[in-house]
Amino acid sequence: MICIPNYVETLINKLEACGYEAFIVGGSLRDIILKKEPSDFDIATNAKPDIIEKIFSDYKTVDIGKEFGTIVVIQEEGNIEITTYRIESEYKDGRRPSNVSFSQNILEDLSRRDFTINSMAYNKKIGIIDPFNGREDLINKVIRTVGDPRERFTEDHLRILRGIRFSTQLDFRIEEKTYIAMKELSHSLENISIERIYTELTKILLSGKPSEGIMLMLDTGVLNLIIPELLKTVNFNQRNPNHDKDVFLHSLCVLDNVQPIIELRLAALFHDIGKPSCFTLDDDNIGHFYGHDKISVEMTKEILLRLKASNDVINKVSLLIYDHMSQHNDMGAKGLKRQIARLGNENIFNLIELQKVDRLCSSPENVDIDFLLERENEIRSILDYKEPYEKSQLVIDGNDIIGLGYKQGKLIGDILEFILDKVLENPELNEFQTLVNLIMKIFPI
Repeated sequence: MICIPNYVETLINKLEACGYEAFIVGGSLRDIILKKEPSDFDIATNAKPDIIEKIFSDYKTVDIGKEFGTIVVIQEEGNIEITTYRIESEYKDGRRPSNVSFSQNILEDLSRRDFTINSMAYNKKIGIIDPFNGREDLINKVIRTVGDPRERFTEDHLRILRGIRFSTQLDFRIEEKTYIAMKELSHSLENISIERIYTELTKILLSGKPSEGIMLMLDTGVLNLIIPELLKTVNFNQRNPNHDKDVFLHSLCVLDNVQPIIELRLAALFHDIGKPSCFTLDDDNIGHFYGHDKISVEMTKEILLRLKASNDVINKVSLLIYDHMSQHNDMGAKGLKRQIARLGNENIFNLIELQKVDRLCSSPENVDIDFLLERENEIRSILDYKEPYEKSQLVIDGNDIIGLGYKQGKLIGDILEFILDKVLENPELNEFQTLVNLIMKIFPI
């Protein structure tokens, strides 16, 4: 049973009432058949873009690619992309067709799509149109291209990574000919913009079991193109009793078991990427990785800059990796408060999770996380009781200190740092007159 939301059905009915065909297509239909909630809906129609705008003149519409036939209809329940059936001519750059022409035939439109599971259409009048047996591939959990896989991947190289992404998200196997073509043509991803690659990579990382996608990327040669730095961790024996996996498999274990938050997943994947660069053996032939947290941060920043991740993501991931070894520190309340100030209220809990899973993915003898659970409770207590942990939370600021008669300059910062240090140890001191008295005593004018 295919159930389409009323706000989507309304648009289909409106197009049909004007004498045009209209179907839901692509991922929305695939997800409905799989009994998943679609993230959005796409409609294909034989109405030309100008006609679409006229039909929906009483709606707010946005032209996001009229030359490609796409008009977005804005609705409170969700925006719908309506695209004219189209035929795409030769792809000259492996990214986009050299020419797009509109069609009156839904079958021609479906034949240009990437995978069989995305090449179906549906409306209530006709039912499902499935010229490439996409439903059968859904039942059998198979990722297969529409027609010749080499041709599909040559048209748009990103389809190689999209295939890996669908396989990972849906837990489907990749059909043999499709997989062979992926391996043979993986080098062509060099011609794809890094922004498009990063978008697909993040979707892989946020899937149910992202390690499957990373392994597929490794096996097909895609990983070597996108994140070659990870290859040094593959089969890298840690030679340490605290670890029963090589660096790569340990990282994948952590990746799979942290929450699907992109900063956390990236930190999990890269937290030990610097280990091969600082590996040493002691006199007992036990491996050590002194300073690997700092090297991993440097490498991660370079990777994420190359992938054009946002500055916010780069900063949060770097902080998580830099602090992930602090699980071994015997921190008191003062140290925890400084760590909260450094990472922020949300990212501090991402750090605790990274540290817990990092230990759980080590040797069975190294799985004690009770102390991290206690630390997590301490952090919650600090936040719940609103204990100050940064200068902005002090009841006194630089202007107040200047008002006491102190001159602007470095001294003001020194005074604020001093009283923050005292308040971190004793939150009760964060009272205006108490701090004034303390300042006047320690820094007499």
